[in-house]
Parts: sequence; C-alpha cells; structure tokens
Amino acid sequence: MSRFQVVEQGPPIEVFQLTKLFAEDSFQNKVNLSVGAYRDENGKPWVLPVVRKMEKQMAEDDTLLHEYLPVLGFEQFSQLATAMLLGQDNPVLAAGRAFGVQTLSGTGALRVGAELLNKHLHYTTYYYSKPTWENHHLVFMNAGFTTPRTYRYWDEKTRAIDFDGLMEDLKNAPENAVIILHACAHNPTGIDPTHEQWEKIADVMEERKLFPFFDSAYQGFASGELDKDAYAVRYFVKRGFELVCAQSFAKNFGLYNERVGNLSIVLNNSSHVPAIRSQVTWIVRGMYSNPPAHGARVVTAVLSCKQLFDEWKDHIKVMSSRVIQMREALRAELVKLGTPGTWDHIVKQIGLFSYTGLTQRQVEHLIQEYHIYLLKSGRINICGLNPSNVAYVARAMNDAITKFPDDHDTIAHSKL
Repeated sequence: MSRFQVVEQGPPIEVFQLTKLFAEDSFQNKVNLSVGAYRDENGKPWVLPVVRKMEKQMAEDDTLLHEYLPVLGFEQFSQLATAMLLGQDNPVLAAGRAFGVQTLSGTGALRVGAELLNKHLHYTTYYYSKPTWENHHLVFMNAGFTTPRTYRYWDEKTRAIDFDGLMEDLKNAPENAVIILHACAHNPTGIDPTHEQWEKIADVMEERKLFPFFDSAYQGFASGELDKDAYAVRYFVKRGFELVCAQSFAKNFGLYNERVGNLSIVLNNSSHVPAIRSQVTWIVRGMYSNPPAHGARVVTAVLSCKQLFDEWKDHIKVMSSRVIQMREALRAELVKLGTPGTWDHIVKQIGLFSYTGLTQRQVEHLIQEYHIYLLKSGRINICGLNPSNVAYVARAMNDAITKFPDDHDTIAHSKL
C-alpha cells in the first residue's frame, strides 16, 4: 500500500489546460485567445530584436560565466528596474528610501513581498479585486496570509469599474489590510482607474491605514509609455505611502520563460533598509536560494544604454499599438454584424486583455463549435487576434451571443 494514496487529483490550471487543448486541436482555423503572452500579426511569439541582439553579444562574451548570483540577485538590474518604476529623478531614490531585489518574475516578487509582510509585519488580511489574476489568491495564502477578502471592481452591467463598490469595500477594510492594486492594464478586465479615482483610492487607504501592494506586470506594454503606465505607483509614493511593488519583465521584454522580476520596496526611513534586506535574504534563501542571471543581464544591458533603451521603447510601442489596432478591429466587426450589446468597452480597455462580458455558456459555444479558446470568465488575449482571424472571431461571438443571450446584452441592445 502506497503512502501517497491519500493525495487527491488537483484541478487543472485553466489557462495551461486551454493551451494544451489548443495545441492538440487539428482544426485549421483554431484561435487561441487564452494565453497571457504577446503574439505578432501572424499569431507567433516575438523575440524582441534588441533582446536577440543582446543574446548574441552575450554568447560571444567569454567573461560571462554561470556562477551563482547573490541571493538578492543582480544588484545593477534591481537598481535600474526600481528607477524605471519610480522615475530616475524620484527623491526617494536619492534619499535611499527605495530599493529592489531580483525575483523569479512578478509571481516571485509577489510571493517574497507577501512573505515579508506576513512574517515580519504580521499582516494577515489581504484584499484583491473582483475579478483579479487568479494566482494572487494562491500566492498570498501560500505566503502565510489567513484572511482573503475581495473589493468590488468590475460592473457587469456597465462593463466598467464599480467605483462606488470599490470605495465602500476599502472604507470597510480593517487597519493594516494589504490591498493588491494593479499598477496598469488591470488583469483580467483591462479597465484602469482614472487619475482622479487613484487619488480617491489613496485618500481612503491613507485614512484607513491600509497597505498598498502594487502588481506591475505591464509597464510600457500597456500604453507604450513607461511613465504613463507608472502613474499610480509614483502617485502613491509622492503621497508618502510605504509600499511594495512586484515588477515583471515577461511581457514588456518578451522574456517569459527567463523569469525576470523585481520587488521594489519604498520606505519612509532609509535606516530600515539593512534590516529589511537581511530578512528578504533569508526568505529567498529558504525558497529558491538565488535567481537566474540570463534574462536579468539582458534587461540590465538594455536599461543602462541609451541607444538600446530607445530601441526597446520602440519595440513596446509596436506591441502596444498592435493591441490597440486589434481592439478597434474587433469592435468594428461586432458593430458591423449588429451583435447584441454595446462594445465600446473593448476599445476603452487597455493592455493585453479584454473582459468581453461573454457568459460561460457563450464561451463554451465558442470553444466547442468554433475552436476559439478563451477563459470561462470571457477574458481574451487581444494579441490572439490578427487581421486574418478577427472577422472569424467576431462572427463566432455574434453567433454565441445570439444563440445564448445574456440579460444584460438583451437589455442593452433594446435601448439602441
């Protein structure tokens, strides 16, 4: 008899399961709208030219070895990443009140940051938006948090932010609750607060003594402008908040499998930095010991050279522009077909994802009848669309919505 017979089968991870089903599907016109990665107009992954250039240089550099990095990673990378997030001229950097540590992409930064807050500040309650990226909950629970709560975010009827609900939930949050905030390009809805709304969020968090934990997975990728996508984090820092921010370079550098991340920590007293760095060192040591070097070296080389940096900024504009074009194309096709409902939300949203408003039954129809793979929540990766398939996807959506109408769509359409 095996000791392991007590282990139960775990549920599949939806996005990876859909990718597997897509790969196994032999249908010629199949479409993958589930994977959270950039795809070019031919539906192919894109290695950024500046990344390819640096990798070729690195391959020829005999001084590069495969020695371990320090536990907290490549220090120059973390300095550059933190400066990219906060702005190079941010006074907190000059004052020594902000620093970064290299992590295993954004997920690793979330986990290290959450464990720091739980073990050393003894925070146990965290809030995440409803909906949010599905891994937020798992990461924080595994890091020792015991009380998960949600704050309202998506309004199904208006297909916009339920800002009144969001504010009410934050006002009712207990002191020292950790609030997970999406820095830009909210995943999965693609809807971000306005500058005025961010100010009101900061007001209530300051009043209620809530702790901001930003997740920045799309800086530069969302709008094509690094400074614009960092507005929320920089505003909170300017307001005097202590905070942490998980940064990922998977999307904006296309370095998905290299796990390039940074945890930026902003304090109100620079004298606390050594103690916090020492405790983060022990958290990392007991988790994965030290991070990989390859992707961090690529990012460091690009961020530290003006010419390469400018090349990279051109690349992120290419990616963000293609996303915007596909949003406009999908909306235009749906409108042309007279698809029930309103579709302006698709072009008002930003970043990789769109929360379409499709119901689970409509999603099932798209997968089963049209071989179009997307999450059951109706979230789609806009990059899965291209000029050759956007009309096909729109026709399929129109068919699903017509055959399996949702009350909101019917009501909205009757008002047109």
